[in-house]
This record gives sequence, structure tokens and C-alpha cells, in this order.
Amino acid sequence: MLTLAALLGDGPVTAALMATADWPLAVWLRRSGTAYIFFNAGHILAIGLLLGSILLLDVRLLGLFRGHPLEQLGPPLATTAMLGATAAIVTGFLIFTVRPDAYLGNAAFTIKLALLALALANALALRVTTAWRNALDFGEVTPAVRIAAALSLVLWPATLLAGRWIAFL
Repeated sequence: MLTLAALLGDGPVTAALMATADWPLAVWLRRSGTAYIFFNAGHILAIGLLLGSILLLDVRLLGLFRGHPLEQLGPPLATTAMLGATAAIVTGFLIFTVRPDAYLGNAAFTIKLALLALALANALALRVTTAWRNALDFGEVTPAVRIAAALSLVLWPATLLAGRWIAFL
């Protein structure tokens, strides 16, 4: 299977990613008996915040829970998803720095990053549209918003599954 190491080769990007293993925080995470556990738990918590909020928002955009106004549910769920995504990316990167060589050579990690990029692109593309603003402000959900929500319902859980797959390769 294709890995980031194979895609990037021995160029400067690979060298920069490998150099993260020498960062003081990465060294501390490797040497500490408990720090890595807490960062890993933080990563899991962040993923829970992200998926819990984004999946609820997606199913509401697709028409479930119509008794709860989108104008009230949407903003806090979107904010929580954004906070969860940010925390997951930060903690995930710190976990990566502990063993970048292992991650760069792991096909599941490559798939996870590709799915993450697609999920983030989907969310960001939706976020900049007036259709998104109209959905949050007036509860008007267009077909484009529904398509983005359906895509999100596939991409985020797929990203989670690819992340879990890393441990098995």
C-alpha cells in the first residue's frame, strides 16, 4: 500500500517531518511514563467532541430532529465541532512527533490524512457559502447543504476508522 514515506520520498518535507522527533516536547512525550497517555486521551476526547457534534449537526441538516430549530442547534454544534477538530489536529500532530518514521511508513495513516483533508475541505467549503449562513440564521437547508452533510456523515467516521486502523498495520 502507498505510504506518505513513498509519496514524499527523501525530500525536505520528509526531513522536516522526521525532525519533529527531536523537538523537546516529542522527546518528553517519549520519555514520560504518563504524558503520552494524557495526550492520547486528549486526542480521543477531541475526536469525541468533533464527531459527536458534527454528526448531530449533519443529521439535523438532513432533516432529523426537526422539533429542534437549526438556528439554535447549529451554531453551538458547529463551534464545538471546530474546537474538537482543532484539538484533534494539535494532539494528533504531537502524537505523530513521538514516532514520525512509523506514521510516515503506515498506509492507514496516509489514508487517514487523505480522508481528514477531504472532510476538512468539505466543512470549509460549506462554511464559506451563503447557503450555510442561511441554514444557521433562518433554518433554510438547500440541497447543497444536504449533500455536504451527507458527505460529512461518511468522511468523518471513515477518518476515525482509518485512525484506528493505524494501530493494526
